[in-house]
This record gives sequence, C-alpha cells and structure tokens, in this order.
Amino acid sequence: MKALVSVLLMLALAGCSTGLRIDRNHPSANHDNRIQFVVLHYTNASLERSLALLTHGEVSAHYLIGDGPATVYQLVDENRRAWHAGDSQWQGRTWLNSSSIGIEIVNPGFDDTANGRVWYPYSEAQIQSLITLLKDIVKRNGIEPRHIVGHSDIAPLRKLDPGPLFLWKRLADAGLGIWPDASAVAREQAYFSANPPTIGWYQQELARFGYALEQTGELDVATRHVIAAFQMRFRPQRFDGTPDAQTAAMLQVLNRMR
Repeated sequence: MKALVSVLLMLALAGCSTGLRIDRNHPSANHDNRIQFVVLHYTNASLERSLALLTHGEVSAHYLIGDGPATVYQLVDENRRAWHAGDSQWQGRTWLNSSSIGIEIVNPGFDDTANGRVWYPYSEAQIQSLITLLKDIVKRNGIEPRHIVGHSDIAPLRKLDPGPLFLWKRLADAGLGIWPDASAVAREQAYFSANPPTIGWYQQELARFGYALEQTGELDVATRHVIAAFQMRFRPQRFDGTPDAQTAAMLQVLNRMR
C-alpha cells in the first residue's frame, strides 16, 4: 500500500512539473548582453603546456591562439564563465570572469636576464588571427571597441600581460580598440609640460578611463602600478609608472574621445 501511495505521489509531482505554462509574450526592453568585455592575455607557456593548463588546470579561457601556425582553439563556450580574469575590476565592474570573454595568446611573456628584462613579440599570424576572432566576437555580442582590454588593465597590481610588445594600435586601426590622436597628444603635451597636473588629477582621470584606483592624492604603489599599466599599453617605449606630460596628454585625449 505504501509503495502504491509513493508511486501515485511521484506521478502527481511529475504531472505538476510538466504542466507548467510560461507566457513569453511580454519581453522586457530592459536588458543587455551578459558579455561586456574581452580580456587579452599571454600564456607565458608553450602551446602544449598552455593547452594542458587551460583545459585541466585551475584556470581557463574561452579561446587560445597558438603559435606557428596561429590556430584558434575554443576551450570554453562563450555562454559559460571561464576562469581567466581573477580578482579584477574595470569601469566599476568587478570579478570580470562573469562579464567577459577571455582570449589567451601563446607567448613566453618575458625573461629576466643579466642585461635586463627581455620581452617576446607576437607573430603577424597571431595578430591576424586575433583580429579576425575579435571582429566576430564584437559583432555577435555588441561589444564596444573600448571594452577590449588587457589583463594588466583589469589587474594592474599583479598582472603584466599581454605586455609592452602587444600591438594595441593595430587593433585600434582595425576598429577593435581606441588610440589617441598623435596631433592632439602633442598639443596637450605642450600644455601639461608647462602646467603639470597633480597626482589627484591622474588618479581621477585614470579612474575615469576605467582603472580601479583609490583617490589618495599620493603617488603611492598602487598609483604607480596603474600609471605603468596605462603607459605599457599606450606608450610601451617607457612604462616606469612615473607621471609625465606625455602620459597626461594621452590620458586627456583618450578620455575626451569617450
């Protein structure tokens, strides 16, 4: 008898679950795509090691671009969250794993030698594959070009990738990013050379651009790291974290572009 009651109860519950009716005739206009950003990385490892780490390690990414040939590997579906950004922040959004697509590029990163730090370049094939991939991602997800960022942008106190040899201007020329106009920078640089801004100004403008930065008014360690991250992206010839007129000019021009 108890067995019969249990069977009847299970059938009743199954009937309730299959009888659910959902009215989808009133869609809300108040929504957007979950994916707001694309974050670019280097792997600091070989292709074989990168595939192992990104498929069976503690980190992951949606895409991996190999080296020689620059094959594009999809490792995580774009609708799923990959573990590539970690503790991160950009334009007020935190923990960007939940709102971004991560792209890893096979590249050794750098070596520290007796003659200083040596950075490794990206191949032309890798850049071409990346541009093609980004154009597809941006179009399908409606991502703004300025929301294509580096790991060093969203985590400047702990990350350096994709590094100073990454070709940000090539991406901007392809409509996949922003880049300051050289003539506008020259005009602003002349002004800032005669009128150096305060550290508070740098902190305010860097935060306006997107970086997470406490407004202390002091040239502290965090501020130097953020300035260095900005310089590494837009002036890779020198990214020592020291504020100067050219850095201020680039920052001013880029924020006016927004």
